[in-house]
Amino acid sequence: MATKHEQILEHIDLLSVGSKISVRGIAKALNVSEGTAYRAIKEAENQHLVSTIERVGTIRIEKKKKENIERLTFAEITKVVDGQVMGGREGLHKTLNKFVVGAMKLEAMMRYTEAGSLLIVGNRTNAHELAVKEGAAVLVTGGFDTTDKVKKLADEKKLPVISTSYDTFTVATMINRAIYDQLIKKEIVLVDDIYTPLEEASFLKTSEDVSRWHELNEETQHSRYPVIDANKRVVGMVTSKDVINQEPNIRIEKVMTKNPMTVQTRTSLTNAAHMMVWEGIELMPVVDQAHKLQGIVSRQDVLKALQNLQRQPQIGETIDDLVSNQLQLSEEDIEDFTLETTVTPQMTNQLGTLSYGVFTSLITEASSRLLSKHKKGNLVVENISLLFIKPVQLESVIEIKPQLLEIGRKFAKVDVEVHHNKSIVGKALLMAQLIDR
Repeated sequence: MATKHEQILEHIDLLSVGSKISVRGIAKALNVSEGTAYRAIKEAENQHLVSTIERVGTIRIEKKKKENIERLTFAEITKVVDGQVMGGREGLHKTLNKFVVGAMKLEAMMRYTEAGSLLIVGNRTNAHELAVKEGAAVLVTGGFDTTDKVKKLADEKKLPVISTSYDTFTVATMINRAIYDQLIKKEIVLVDDIYTPLEEASFLKTSEDVSRWHELNEETQHSRYPVIDANKRVVGMVTSKDVINQEPNIRIEKVMTKNPMTVQTRTSLTNAAHMMVWEGIELMPVVDQAHKLQGIVSRQDVLKALQNLQRQPQIGETIDDLVSNQLQLSEEDIEDFTLETTVTPQMTNQLGTLSYGVFTSLITEASSRLLSKHKKGNLVVENISLLFIKPVQLESVIEIKPQLLEIGRKFAKVDVEVHHNKSIVGKALLMAQLIDR
């Protein structure tokens, strides 16, 4: 039977797009406490089923498809620009196709403004009116208001007219940043992208016995299976080690390993890889919020996806990508392996010197490249001891010299020195686990 939390999520999922949702309303409709309703609404927000906007409330929005992730809804735009909705609230769930900055003459502006777009414009009420008539939403910058006629038209057409105190340039930059962040998110591979769903996965039930393990083993040639209870919740794992020398009629729950490690569909691929390498796990059950089995993910799936990921061209660059792309090899000899980079504005803190986060990325990337010279696998950092000796200014050229202190089959210790103008500006000791390629 579904828990109260699951029932609320199902209820929200079935609501029509644009519906208003409140904690009190949900609590009353489903006869649950307000605390339970609040937690479920927060989870629905994580699942992109609803969006909460200040002074408007929580509304049901369209759940974005994966390939449509770079598109934003008007509700999300309102949040990004700290906006106030002046009209057309019922259209906040809609997705915008493009945005137009209205810094031109009215006729030219209208040529670019089409249905489903967002016009970003200042105090030009005639432009607000024409845009809404064309089927576009309007974002009024500079904290200006619009006319009652435009507000009424926006309500009729269900197209949001939003006001923000930021200027037009800042707003366009903020929206661009939000779209760019979505592109980076799109590139982060999740367990959801690679796992084997429940219909194709093999599993055992607590009520079954060891003979069922042998049947599955013959059918699938696999030796590891998750174990579920009567409510489909994962309660254990069974491997060949657990069933060896056991009588065929012994119950699975007597031999299984209890409380196995699990992942959720929203877990990132690198996190799953880290857990599997760390714990030496070959297969993990994928579960939902209620710990019900959704499918399985194997170590091979994870490593294959990680290798594919390294071959992908980047669309949205994270700081780590930026650091990696700018790091050039200046000395390839393994005894004197040296990398070089210039400190750019994105790599600095508010004081204009190299930031600690970027320094850590440089250390990790340099160590990773040195280990790949030794034909070793990918590294998972276990510990980094940093010693920042001198601040490194903007536009400085720095050299990073990693040296292997110790290396085993699954472990490496790297000493890294960072030089600027022939003097040491930073030192680090990095310890890492190695994942076989």
